[in-house]
Amino acid sequence: MFKILSKRMLNDAGTTLELVIDAPLVARHCLPGQFIILRLDEQGERIPLTIADYDRERGTVTIMVQPVGQTTKMLALMEEGDCLADFVGPLGKPTEMEGLRRVAVVGGGVGCAIAYPVAKGMHEKGIEVDMIAGFRSKDIVMLEPEMKAGSTNLYITTDDGSYGWKGFTTQKLEELIASGREYDEVCAIGPAVMMKFVCEVTRAKGIKTVVSLNPIMIDGTGMCGCCRVTVGGETKFACVDGPEFDGHQVDWDELIRRNNIYKEEEAEANEHVCRITGGVRHG
Repeated sequence: MFKILSKRMLNDAGTTLELVIDAPLVARHCLPGQFIILRLDEQGERIPLTIADYDRERGTVTIMVQPVGQTTKMLALMEEGDCLADFVGPLGKPTEMEGLRRVAVVGGGVGCAIAYPVAKGMHEKGIEVDMIAGFRSKDIVMLEPEMKAGSTNLYITTDDGSYGWKGFTTQKLEELIASGREYDEVCAIGPAVMMKFVCEVTRAKGIKTVVSLNPIMIDGTGMCGCCRVTVGGETKFACVDGPEFDGHQVDWDELIRRNNIYKEEEAEANEHVCRITGGVRHG
């Protein structure tokens, strides 16, 4: 069993939750860019979550969750002292940093929770990191102090201009490139549509772009095949071949279609959670 040591909300809107888990074996081996798979109990589904931070001395692993599906909503109801049945990892390949001098790390929404450890890991290696963190509005901005400490320059953007720079992450990236910033690599993490358009910006400039993919996943070992993605015309498994890939080679339209395949089932599961927790149903 894996105990929840601490729990906190990361923004004013209460849309993203941080949990610190007692998992010394995972903490001993994990690196930026990797993920874990957890189950709440023996009957629960397996869900992948990126490792947001870790402390090898304390034996803890930090995860960040947006409660949008059945399991993540149930996870959000758990409290400090409660235990998870399974917490398996680290899984996936860590972020490659060798030879990089200056990078732009672009995070979108809850994807900033994944982008932050990547930026932090690069910054600690002496790489210059321009981090662009995009949110819809001020109330869902999160991790600002952490991202600022884990990068050379932090640029927060909001769609509505309620905080930071008004506009999309892609627009800020274009502005920085136009100003003369020369990047060895751009790393994009967030909604698939955002990552797709970041790749369109960098493709025109010939800048290598790495994306972190989070497709539908079950076992995390490459056996089930659910997390397959097409990269450069070849089938890859995000759990063992990734989760990071060359963004210019990803078949984005296929990925977006596959990610939306269970929308109706997800909606039914959310209604079930709402009923058993006494929540109010909308729509």
